[in-house]
Amino acid sequence: MYSIDMQDIPATGMTRLDGLLANPDDWALFIDIDGTLLDMAPTPDAVRVPPGLVQTLTRLSATFNGAVALITGRRVADADRFFTPLKLTVSGVHGTEARCSRDGGTTMLADPVPAALSGAVRNVARALPGILVEEKGAGLAVHYRNAPEARATLELQLRQVIRGWDSFALRRGRKVLDVVPKTHSKGTGLGWLMQLPAFKGRRPVMIGDDHGDEPAMEVAENLGGVGLKVAGEHFSPDGADFASSASVRAWLAGLS
Repeated sequence: MYSIDMQDIPATGMTRLDGLLANPDDWALFIDIDGTLLDMAPTPDAVRVPPGLVQTLTRLSATFNGAVALITGRRVADADRFFTPLKLTVSGVHGTEARCSRDGGTTMLADPVPAALSGAVRNVARALPGILVEEKGAGLAVHYRNAPEARATLELQLRQVIRGWDSFALRRGRKVLDVVPKTHSKGTGLGWLMQLPAFKGRRPVMIGDDHGDEPAMEVAENLGGVGLKVAGEHFSPDGADFASSASVRAWLAGLS
């Protein structure tokens, strides 16, 4: 049914994707943003949306009758800003916020990060040059993209801070450490969206590139779907289904 350029997909991906989406009415697509849909950039706001990607996502949403969502560590508002004028269903900030319809508002599923915790995290970041703290409502993203040598020290000190907050966890991402509520993850976000009418009863396909995406992949597989991996900092090329975010975009263009 679809024309897929298989040279963009490694050999492992060819096997796993063979016939996967022959009937789009049976499937739902969940896609991470950074490192999966978009190339990584030196800072969170420096990412670029390639020409034609918004049109591809628009066609995908129509092909799958609305069963296409973004699963991201970003806020819902960030996803809207990147892909304007398109508004997809989104699970943001590791499952702590969501938009369940293209025309709906953002639903907060967790309380904001306490000011004392935010201050403690910022104190750690200030002592390490090149570290950027991004406020995300119910979560914090501590970026070390411009200071990769500081990762070990940064993680150690953040874990010491988190020990004083039983309801929060530290999760690794691509050149980022996320402070988020323990009870929330991209997995809980995917499960929440799967209850919506457009997604219910379908088999989920989750595409991601790092540690934070693994809970969503696990939930997708438990629901009879599949998790697809993008090679990079976390997944090796030999064990990945896609060589890069460019190959993800090429595959999605083929599906649409």
